Amino acid sequence: MSTTPPLDGLRFAFGTLTVLPVKVSRWDREAARRGMLNAPVVGLVVGGCAAGLGLLLLLLGAGPLLAAVASAAVPAVLTRGLHLDGLADTADGLGSGKPAEDALRIMKQSDIGPFGVLTLVFVLLAQVAALAQLYGESWARGAAAAVTSAVAARLALTLAARAGVPAARPEGLGAAVAGVVPVPGALAVTAAFTIASAAWGGLLGTYGSVRVAASVVLALAAAELLLRHCTRRLGGVTGDVFGGLAETAATTALIVLTLGG
Repeated sequence: MSTTPPLDGLRFAFGTLTVLPVKVSRWDREAARRGMLNAPVVGLVVGGCAAGLGLLLLLLGAGPLLAAVASAAVPAVLTRGLHLDGLADTADGLGSGKPAEDALRIMKQSDIGPFGVLTLVFVLLAQVAALAQLYGESWARGAAAAVTSAVAARLALTLAARAGVPAARPEGLGAAVAGVVPVPGALAVTAAFTIASAAWGGLLGTYGSVRVAASVVLALAAAELLLRHCTRRLGGVTGDVFGGLAETAATTALIVLTLGG
């Protein structure tokens, strides 16, 4: 029976996945398991803050583009840019075409190479463009998209931390959370938040539930493809890979939400 209080899992999730002043009291595998199961809850908070700032700017008279920039910026600020940095490092490592050991060394360097820069530019442009379109259609669609993408990003982390996915290095955050989540638990959390996303998508019209749920499913599918590629190329996951998975899922969800009218 687990002896880890539920709040320790929430502390782990918020303390490692955001810059919010939450003290992580335990770093053991059980706390990490609960923390990664609670990752989508972090997504709800981050997405809510992103949507809130976007809506505030619209209320004050700003246009959809500025609201979109603000909503895209909030997750970056609340994570201290760690997910974007991880995405860039992962792109540099995979793009180098070098063996796993050399690719991991490239990813660990503090600078960002050309693959990382290009990936960041296109991903951020895609996120802002998608949010601007959705805010332009209605404030509700823009806000729902900000929340949905943030939740999908953290659901990708829960799935990536499932049992059977190895760590590429023996140290770092990736090693601390790799393989800690039982597969049934990961699937249960994914199903619960996908259903919840369909529920708030229902507020957007007849096909809102389908569109929002589909955006989450396809976002997770895109992240899973990247995860499998990384495990083949690098031998497992790292903290950078987790960041890349989160941004991949978030961007995919936003793009899907712009499709279909």
